[in-house]
Amino acid sequence: MFLEFFIWGGWFVTMGTFLSQSFNATGLQLANAYETQSIGAIIAPFIIGLIADRYFSAQKILGFLHLTGAFLLYKAGSSNDFSSFYPFVLLYMILYMPTLALVNSVAFRQMSDPSKEFPPIRVFGTVGWIIAGLVIGFLGWESQSLLANTFYLTSYASLMLGLFSFILPSTPPTAEKGDYSIKKILGLDALSLLKDKNYLIFFISSILICIPLAFYYQHANQFLNELGMARAAAVMSLGQISEALFILLLPIFLKRYGIKITLIVGMLAWVIRYILFAYGDVGETSWMLILGVILHGICYDFFFVSGQIYTDNKAGEQFKSSAQGLITLATYGLGMLIGFRSAGYITDQYAVHGGHDWTQIWMIPSGFALLVLIFFILTFKNEKIELKQ
Repeated sequence: MFLEFFIWGGWFVTMGTFLSQSFNATGLQLANAYETQSIGAIIAPFIIGLIADRYFSAQKILGFLHLTGAFLLYKAGSSNDFSSFYPFVLLYMILYMPTLALVNSVAFRQMSDPSKEFPPIRVFGTVGWIIAGLVIGFLGWESQSLLANTFYLTSYASLMLGLFSFILPSTPPTAEKGDYSIKKILGLDALSLLKDKNYLIFFISSILICIPLAFYYQHANQFLNELGMARAAAVMSLGQISEALFILLLPIFLKRYGIKITLIVGMLAWVIRYILFAYGDVGETSWMLILGVILHGICYDFFFVSGQIYTDNKAGEQFKSSAQGLITLATYGLGMLIGFRSAGYITDQYAVHGGHDWTQIWMIPSGFALLVLIFFILTFKNEKIELKQ
């Protein structure tokens, strides 16, 4: 978990700033680069359903994907322009996004009660993301335009994780090899979850809430650097520190209030954080920016991590990997594909001399998140996830 998210946090957060500094990239080009995550997430359920659930142990696939990813990250960092950079990051994300479901699958399969046992394990992923941001911030790679180093650093980390994966606990396939229907081979078995009305509403809400989420991933670091925030990547790691704290509270919150209230709190945090970004600055209102970053813990844990637990709780034993791939498709695939493109278009529309009109930009995802929150409150019925004693 530590290495999985150290790798992702080590280059993804600052990629927008890297592309702006190194290639003078437009908002649309930033959108194209970040959309590679969504393309990978859309493909992920098919890779998981075809391979991990049927033919090879999850930890071995995890190792192969990260070893290949190490080479691709190194090549991305050594690119000379956007056109040569893009193919490497595209292929990398097609291989990386399935690993998010694979690490969850390996973890869940070793646990008797994932609702209680998963958060303390998943918190090490958060720590990995924090360390990556602190390293970048305190080495000054943003201010010195040396962000290509982030790709070299994470390339070595990917190599380490690729090798380490082969000694993870054995997680053999669970689905039957003899069923070769298209639905099962492509891992579409998990779509049966959508017959549950409550899960369908959650699935739709996951797609919609990821449209405003994409604004944060694509532009938050660029935003803070444009405002003149010192060591912006390190400041953004405060969000992961808060995530590490809130993830430990998640089992208690789920048990006491149920999944609906937990998800509502997560979505409400998105509305508030973007308002704080819209009106914050590096002067007297810098506290608004810092508070907006800190809210990331609630935004992420109370919606995305609880959503992974909810999905595991709903899925049958045979297709837990496919189910995790499905929620990856919803959160990081369909919703963020729309979100990245929308964010790129909107930031280009509000470009001004020497930067952007960030107040106008941030109010748009805030308003959209509010609409999704209202839809969810009115349609989703509360459930409680039972925790084993």
